[in-house]
Amino acid sequence: MAGYVSNLKKDIARWEADGLIDASTAAKLRKDADSRPGGVSFGLILSMLAAVLIGASILLLVAANWEYIPRLVRVGLIFALIAGGYVGGAILKGRGNTSFAEAAYILGAVAFGAGIALIAQMYHLSGEETQAIFLWCGGTALAALALRSGPLTAGAVLLATIWMNMVTFDTDWFGAPPMLFLGVVAVIWAISLWSQSAVARHLILLALMYFAVLHYVDTELVTVPLILAVASVALFGAWVLAPDLVDRIIKLGDHGAPIQGLLGFIAGMSPIQYMFQNDRLFLLIVVVIFAAVIAALVLGGRESRMLRWLGYAAFTYEVIYVYVVLVVSMIGTAGFFLSAGLVVAGLAWAITRIERRLKAPPAEATGGAT
Repeated sequence: MAGYVSNLKKDIARWEADGLIDASTAAKLRKDADSRPGGVSFGLILSMLAAVLIGASILLLVAANWEYIPRLVRVGLIFALIAGGYVGGAILKGRGNTSFAEAAYILGAVAFGAGIALIAQMYHLSGEETQAIFLWCGGTALAALALRSGPLTAGAVLLATIWMNMVTFDTDWFGAPPMLFLGVVAVIWAISLWSQSAVARHLILLALMYFAVLHYVDTELVTVPLILAVASVALFGAWVLAPDLVDRIIKLGDHGAPIQGLLGFIAGMSPIQYMFQNDRLFLLIVVVIFAAVIAALVLGGRESRMLRWLGYAAFTYEVIYVYVVLVVSMIGTAGFFLSAGLVVAGLAWAITRIERRLKAPPAEATGGAT
């Protein structure tokens, strides 16, 4: 979002300089751009990392001297850190210092998670680590709801994913991912709408893709990745037909829906083509994937640079995968390097031509036809 606003302001300045809009209209457009919800700035990232490091250092200092500190003082220190992070952050946010406010919220969330572990250790409470992570996730989600914090919402998604991963791999090697995870991320999605965190919604969709892959590995049911691929195509198609409506409903930011649609399609089709790589259907699946990537580039690549690069990455990945499956076993080492070089050169040429065509004005890209 920050990059979009910056580019928009440059366009406004150019329009004003070219006489396309007057100074009053330019000022109104800049004000409207500044009023849009901000994305994740570099300053915000640094302040949150600082909060995590400070919180960890304080808690490690307390833990190192744990036995020398009276029990009541220990509990008081933990609650003081939690309250100081959340209350202090609310005060800072009220004064307009959003970056440091969110950093303080993160400090409170870190203190809350560490407090769960320290109090459980102090009072010898029984329980599993997964339960502690789940409680930490719930507390962070409630804090995000109460404080309307985007970074806390994103943190809750990450904790929920860590919990799901820990439960899945809690057996000797691998188990089924918990279906409760779907309900958890549904609740966090609702919170993200309140906290206006597009980042959290993107993380939720990525986590759901990971969930689908884990479910496929556990069950080996091709329907799981197939549902993911079909749903992703439906999302992309809905965005092509009604982009404004889709953006208003799922609120993924500028061109977030097609990017997630293409990413979900690749995540869903990859296990399917792996399953059928020794079958006659393999080439048909490859053709479908190539066609979908090219369609994504044609339908949405002109407006979104990130979508283009994702499409190029998917195209390259698919070429290399097909090359490894069909060609590597037929040639020697020298032939491998020669053919690999030719493949990479061909990809570079194709991507350069596509990039030029997508960057060209519509009239030029269609040969001047009207």
